[in-house]
Amino acid sequence: MTRLDKQTLRQRASSRRLDLVREVPDFAQRIAAFVDDLNIASGAIVSGYWPMGGEADPRLVMSALAAKGHALALPRVEKKNAPLVFHRWREGEKLVTHKFGMAEPHVDREIVVPDVLLVPLLAFDADGYRLGYGGGFYDRTLSFLARKTAIGVAYAGQQVKRLPREAHDHPLDAVLTENGLRRFTR
Repeated sequence: MTRLDKQTLRQRASSRRLDLVREVPDFAQRIAAFVDDLNIASGAIVSGYWPMGGEADPRLVMSALAAKGHALALPRVEKKNAPLVFHRWREGEKLVTHKFGMAEPHVDREIVVPDVLLVPLLAFDADGYRLGYGGGFYDRTLSFLARKTAIGVAYAGQQVKRLPREAHDHPLDAVLTENGLRRFTR
């Protein structure tokens, strides 16, 4: 599939996701109800993300995980064509806005390696592949942290039949939607 075709998919998926934001206004509360289904090991560091542009909102899940004693982290873009860097973050700590509009921890926060990553996406398929924004940050990160657990956070309506795959695409271990947790087997 050509880059243009993926770009068309991204545009359609982004538009669909904005529709889902309106259709499922209680999304964050609904996915938080499934936090125990994640089965995250005690003491694991969990990286979430600060939602933007209609992304599925993981903040109530992150809050529930923090209440269970998990340390939280948020990603920060350090440089182009590199994996994300994760910084410890606690609820209520101020974030800074990256030049691409993402809310990130301040550069002086402690760098950590998460055990579990909650991952944003535009679409996902039945095999656990995700469509991101095209920058490759999460694919590089998931490749770099290959033995860590990657859980997409998405509206159920973001699932498509099959996404195009390239050699650098890294599948997710599971996707958390308002309908529950779906694990993928390899």
